[in-house]
Amino acid sequence: MAYPGYGGYGSPMAPQGMPGGPMGRPMPNHMSGPMLGPMGGAQPHGGGYAHYGAGYPAGPYGAASPAANDPMWGYFTALAGQDGEVDAVELQSCLTQSGFTGTYSPFSLETCRIMIAMLDRDFTGKMGFTEFKELFVALNGWKQNFTMFDRDRSGTIEQHEMNQAISAMGHRISPQALNAIIKRYNKGGRIYFDDYVACCVKLRTLTDHFKRRDTMQQGSVHFGYDDFILCTMAI
Repeated sequence: MAYPGYGGYGSPMAPQGMPGGPMGRPMPNHMSGPMLGPMGGAQPHGGGYAHYGAGYPAGPYGAASPAANDPMWGYFTALAGQDGEVDAVELQSCLTQSGFTGTYSPFSLETCRIMIAMLDRDFTGKMGFTEFKELFVALNGWKQNFTMFDRDRSGTIEQHEMNQAISAMGHRISPQALNAIIKRYNKGGRIYFDDYVACCVKLRTLTDHFKRRDTMQQGSVHFGYDDFILCTMAI
């Protein structure tokens, strides 16, 4: 059922492996092994976000954590610092070395910052294992959506295709808002993959903030000034 007034995050898409698909390439040798399995993972049951927290608790009587059997766990622990979380620099390195963007330009550090901000519910500027997995589910969906319109594999889409891509993700916004998005994210009349993902991150994050406050699903909410600044400046 469509949400009145604005769209959701797009229809669920089957996640693909981070090194797989037409845009990826094999993992570097030092990242092989457990990383050859699927990188995505299923969407949280019933939609919405997964449970908060950085990783999984240890099992009873010293048993291995459930994350130890996850194909992404070994890769995450290799990236994460001593605090067990990944920051923007580490995320950028991960996405670049894994070849996630394939022939497209690597993600900028700023885009990696807002990817983390999208899931950074405790405002630490970092993400734990649960959020790390959730991010790749979103990225895989956005990449699939982008490649539907980037038919010549140039790494860019045209302005009218950006409008179609936003609609395909389930967002229903006015022509004025679409025009503002195009002006913000186009370079020379085209939208590059990095800018497209940055746009998707902001659309998802702001829509989520809005939905949490629109409890009656009327398409309008009241924002206090500080609340508005917190929602918008965080990304």
